[in-house]
Amino acid sequence: MTTHDTQADAQLQRARAAVEAGRYAEADAAFALVLTQDPGHAESLNYLAQRALVDGRPAQAIELLERALARDADNAESWKNLGFARLAAGQGEAATAALEASIRLDPGAFRARLFLAQIHERAGRVREATMQYFGAIVAAQAQGLWLSEESTPPAMRERVLQAMDFVDRHRRAIFAEVLEPLRTQHGDAALARVQRCLAIYLGEASADWPDPRQRPKFLYFPGLPTMPYFDRALFPWYAVLEENVDAIRAELLEVLRGERGIAPFLGTNALDRVGDQLAGAEAPPAWDAFFFYRHGERLDENCARCPRTAAILDSLPLVRIREHAPEICFSVLTPGTHILPHRGVTNTRLVTHLPLIVPENCAIVVGGEKREWREGECFTFDDTFEHEAWNRGDSTRVVMLMDCWNPYLTEVEREAVTLLVGAIGDFNRAAGING
Repeated sequence: MTTHDTQADAQLQRARAAVEAGRYAEADAAFALVLTQDPGHAESLNYLAQRALVDGRPAQAIELLERALARDADNAESWKNLGFARLAAGQGEAATAALEASIRLDPGAFRARLFLAQIHERAGRVREATMQYFGAIVAAQAQGLWLSEESTPPAMRERVLQAMDFVDRHRRAIFAEVLEPLRTQHGDAALARVQRCLAIYLGEASADWPDPRQRPKFLYFPGLPTMPYFDRALFPWYAVLEENVDAIRAELLEVLRGERGIAPFLGTNALDRVGDQLAGAEAPPAWDAFFFYRHGERLDENCARCPRTAAILDSLPLVRIREHAPEICFSVLTPGTHILPHRGVTNTRLVTHLPLIVPENCAIVVGGEKREWREGECFTFDDTFEHEAWNRGDSTRVVMLMDCWNPYLTEVEREAVTLLVGAIGDFNRAAGING
């Protein structure tokens, strides 16, 4: 480090200490000195820009922040502050562009989302405002803020409360609009349970669980019979799978011989990342999968490698919701692997297993009820009950796993759930919320 660098660093430390102590005039001078040595220093430019904004000089703030971005166009903080400065200068469209740039770089930038939402609200863009307000609230609360009066800065409290009220008033309308064509065609009675489902999702009504063992992580649909395992008679399409089990198993064995396309079901089998979901007895655990569909997307290359299986799957009445379902794979569990207790996302869809290779000492437990797989015999369970599975045998266990509709939903309700889940996904993605 040169003498020049040492002096610059010391000057920066003095500037920060002055800010910490509330000696703002001293900090102003110190940061200005830093800029004489490094004209593009982002921290100094951002600090002085905020001071200019406080003093009612937005034009100067804009000039300082544009200098910072000329040096580093990927600085989310500079884009956020530029958005605030342009907003103060009455440059609405330019402010929107700057805030959107900040959010692209830092999706958790809740203050940027809050101000962007206000711009949309003032322009009458209710849908966009609702999404950004909601995203701001979720991002802030994920960081321990805006959870109570104490966790919300006094200067922000009124603004945050207004944002929450806006979301409460408009989020339901956005989702209800998606369902309106079905309501017009089929009437209110046909969608009564769907409306109750939406109310529970929005926190407007309680779930009143009929079975305390059941807890969907995402969407609870009320009024459906509740049980861990479902009767075979409800799924006449089992016959197609079971009649073709030998052909399906033959294609599976070809996949296992090559291993190409097989990947960890959870994205990794490393216990430092999935130790709360997997355990192993002696060898490291491995839960792998060969996917035909993943999050609703058909994996054409894998399907082409197993044409008989893919054709059978495409003929079945499975859940098909864009970007969500079905999830279909050969689920591969190595000896000693234990999939730890966990829950699924919604009781609108169930999980069907077609056991293909089952050594001894393998089992699944759903809602406290244990069942052993039998090769070639399908069964279906509600994965919103806590469930776990293990392979305590000495060879690999493979089942074909697939999502299917809860058979107690009507056709209209299935269509409504498809629309609603898609709309929720669109809304959350626009709000910067994953998954």
